[in-house]
Amino acid sequence: MNLKECDLLIAGGTLVAMDTAGTVMENAAVAVKDGLIKSLGPLEDFRDVAAGQVLDANGGVIIPGLVNLHTHAAMTLFRGLADDLPLMAWLKDYIFPAEARLDADLVQLGTQLACAEMILSGTTCFCDMYLFEGSVARAAKQAGMRAVVGEVLYDFPSPNYGPLDKGFEYVTEMLEKWRNDPLIKVAVEPHSPYLCSPELLERAAGLAERYQVPLVIHLAETEAEVEQIVERYGCRPVEHLHKLGLLKANLLACHAVKVNREEISLLAAGKVKIAHNPESNMKLASGLAPVAQMLDAGICVGLGTDGACSNNDLDLFREMDTVAKMHKAAALDPTVMPAGRVLELATMGGARALGLEAAIGSLEAGKRADLVVVDFSRPHLTPVFNPVSHLVYCASGRDVRHVVIDGQVVCRERQLTTIDLEKVIRDVNQAAAAFRPLSQYRSSR
Repeated sequence: MNLKECDLLIAGGTLVAMDTAGTVMENAAVAVKDGLIKSLGPLEDFRDVAAGQVLDANGGVIIPGLVNLHTHAAMTLFRGLADDLPLMAWLKDYIFPAEARLDADLVQLGTQLACAEMILSGTTCFCDMYLFEGSVARAAKQAGMRAVVGEVLYDFPSPNYGPLDKGFEYVTEMLEKWRNDPLIKVAVEPHSPYLCSPELLERAAGLAERYQVPLVIHLAETEAEVEQIVERYGCRPVEHLHKLGLLKANLLACHAVKVNREEISLLAAGKVKIAHNPESNMKLASGLAPVAQMLDAGICVGLGTDGACSNNDLDLFREMDTVAKMHKAAALDPTVMPAGRVLELATMGGARALGLEAAIGSLEAGKRADLVVVDFSRPHLTPVFNPVSHLVYCASGRDVRHVVIDGQVVCRERQLTTIDLEKVIRDVNQAAAAFRPLSQYRSSR
């Protein structure tokens, strides 16, 4: 090895690289320089490398940073505001009224809390759809997180930009502002077929194509949505987007719960990407997305948590455990969604879905240094016969020890280095008072 020095050395852990070779290596090390993985291999090979700083993996497991493919980060402000409700009642009676009270500062605050929660649970990159997304971008940048952000577009006026034309101006300004940033990317994000006219969807698709960025949309989340689109346009949501010419490789469809075999074929033919949000779909009783069939059809699938108001956490380790088990139960087949496949959804699957697979998603020389060290010294992770299985079925976000994003240590020994967590929690608790009158539980206090 020719490497003589590096900025950061992560040493003494089991490497689960998530590369095409399926590399799993005990007592390994990863050397980082200028934000890139310069070299990785047996720890013995790095004895003479001079490192600016060292993270001791202490026998833990070193994995690529997890990718949260679909969330609404600032909805941490509404965690527990309204639970155990159908999706449309939840949205119309609680969420939309609460969102009408948001401003840029509140969104930035909620996103800071979300970034803290995600970093502490091993997520290094997230794809966000919400309001005041300029504030989301700033909060993620300050936290040192990698993010793909997009202002939600819909037919009615927004609390942020007002009328739709202003919304497209806002998105275009964001695309220009962040186009060369190493951490922040901007997507075009119409909310859904039921809240966006065909003209809006076509205009959004044109903007995304012009800037060569992802087009992100909620799609076929509930049976009620399907019935509404059939009544309005005479076809199901996937076919509706197909007729509009939106089923292309840059489309990221979030949820895709209510899709049949013919629609899976359409999605596969268009190389559409899917964000699977199992816990949110379970909690809102939307159903179970046919992810195993999608994967068999060659569709790229990643994992998302959705917002903290419909999950109610942002822990992708819990999401992995859920997705592995729920699909086994649905198929009555314990071989469906094995651990390795599920871990891939949370790493390379999410990276591919965002067009970032050349930079993140696996631990390989030349890629950006987004990685996580999971503490395997815990009772519930002992003994270890298969680290990948433990990551999916035993670990949780609370087991994350160190987190590195783009070569920067953003969490060391479970201590955040880029976020003042005590201040964020204090400020969020103060801000929550403004939303308490809207809560489902206001009468119980």
